[in-house]
Amino acid sequence: MPELMPIMQLGNPILRQTAAWVENIPDEHIQKLIDDLMLTVAQANGVGIAAPQIAASYRLFIVASRPNLRYPNAPVMQPTAMLNPRIIAHSPEIVKGWEGCLSVPGIRGLVPRYQTIDIAYTDRNGKLQKQKLTDFVARIFQHEYDHLNGVLFVDRVENSFDLISEVEYQETIINKR
Repeated sequence: MPELMPIMQLGNPILRQTAAWVENIPDEHIQKLIDDLMLTVAQANGVGIAAPQIAASYRLFIVASRPNLRYPNAPVMQPTAMLNPRIIAHSPEIVKGWEGCLSVPGIRGLVPRYQTIDIAYTDRNGKLQKQKLTDFVARIFQHEYDHLNGVLFVDRVENSFDLISEVEYQETIINKR
């Protein structure tokens, strides 16, 4: 039975660690961790969540783009568990976009990310998958991938003027006052 897990907040040392490679994907503990992540990201209105965010230092995250209160214009996709993910190649184009994080509540940042990435990961069934991701879904992948290396989106903003409160973001950017 999946459990709703507490989300670690900025300042918790696990968010700054490099996560461990997942060795035994069929393991009951890893499969339950995937289910817990799926439930937690859905309940928190996130579009992605990484295992370190629920205090499990593994190279595992969920990409779960869908419109919700935090991201009303997100594209719809099937929530996907990505284990031991890698970026194989990326486009030269870097685009700034607004990001938030379940571990950094109340703040959004304008973060530069690659527009298009080629990725590889192992799915929850142990099968190697390769995909090309673009735009918002590529941004989610890069954001979650950073979590596996102890990097938060606030580390990537170019200056403090690229930070905004969640309230101001919702009123100014989403609702376009």
